[in-house]
Amino acid sequence: MAPRSGAGGKRSALRAVATGKRASWPASYAKGAARKGAAPRSGSEPTGSSEPRGGSKRAAAPRRAASLTVRDLIERGAKRLDRAGVFFGHGTDNAIDDAAALVWHALKLPDQFTPRIYDKKVTREERESAESLIERRIFQRIPAVYLTGQTWFAGMPFNVDPRVLIPRSPIAELIEQRFAPWVDASKVKDILDIGTGSGCIAIACAAAFPKAQVDASDISPEALEVAASNVRRHRLNKRVRLLISNHFSALDGKTYDIIVSNPPYVGSEEMRSLPPEYGHEPRVALAAGRSGLDSVRVILSEAGRHLKPRGVLVVEVGNTETAVRRAYPKLPFTWLEFERGGGGVFLLTAEQLAAASSPASDVGAGSPQSPGGSEGGSAQSPGGPEPPGSAAAA
Repeated sequence: MAPRSGAGGKRSALRAVATGKRASWPASYAKGAARKGAAPRSGSEPTGSSEPRGGSKRAAAPRRAASLTVRDLIERGAKRLDRAGVFFGHGTDNAIDDAAALVWHALKLPDQFTPRIYDKKVTREERESAESLIERRIFQRIPAVYLTGQTWFAGMPFNVDPRVLIPRSPIAELIEQRFAPWVDASKVKDILDIGTGSGCIAIACAAAFPKAQVDASDISPEALEVAASNVRRHRLNKRVRLLISNHFSALDGKTYDIIVSNPPYVGSEEMRSLPPEYGHEPRVALAAGRSGLDSVRVILSEAGRHLKPRGVLVVEVGNTETAVRRAYPKLPFTWLEFERGGGGVFLLTAEQLAAASSPASDVGAGSPQSPGGSEGGSAQSPGGPEPPGSAAAA
């Protein structure tokens, strides 16, 4: 992972990225996921398509059910997804991975993957179950992860449903590296995840730092129900505390070694242009005002008071990176890059935030607001299927 320091440098604000260690099935198909508010991108254009976009259902080409294998179902499903022009970016970035996730789930295949599984013959009932999921994916535009109810983040499985953002944050890679070289992992005792959603970031942090206590906050009670199921799943009830909180409001001045967040950051114009798959995710986990900065401004304003000396703040702003740079031209962000792809994640130290909030500082000069203002009204932290769980992640 390479840092990109300072305010300089340009990069496309809209792009799909690779994130996460594995997708929602055990085969090593997946490379990752697109981010919240990624530029609309669909499968390949139809050629002699028998799967009309938004049209009536067409039966797949007949073939004797007994001769079909798992591989056949995946390949047939992928062709249908490509012809239908569905959007990929919620746990997968291509038709093969999407189809594999759905087939794996429909056939209840084991998590322990072996190559022979692809040659397994399927029954008529298994074929119909898999094709039913493929049809829901096409005609209802439901992301595959919501159909399977599970995804992976930082190498760990998580329960996911439409109450939370689908985890897909590149922050997973940073967690796996224990935030090196930015912190001394042996000294990390307290971590805060703002807008925890499914709890994936908080739980992955607890796994990476076995001696740390983790607070996971979200404004959505429904999201925290999903997060609670994941905390129980990973047996971390004693070290992960779930809090209903609008950003820092319920934290009572507590301080942390690491504050991490994947907040909502999609602007109003981009919200209107998102593919239909995003409509299944909780809006509160995506939308962040006109420019996408509502939540980020609150975090930048208040995080310094909740960081211990030498603590760090890590925030994903995704497609809003350019807007953040323009709003805070003198704030010394370190922009992180990831081996598995992704970006739009900045890091600031406690000392940098303290200097920015000093009366003598001109860090915020020239920006619409210095690190102390909220762009409009009360910004909400993610809630609700990251990605992301109404807000995570991931």
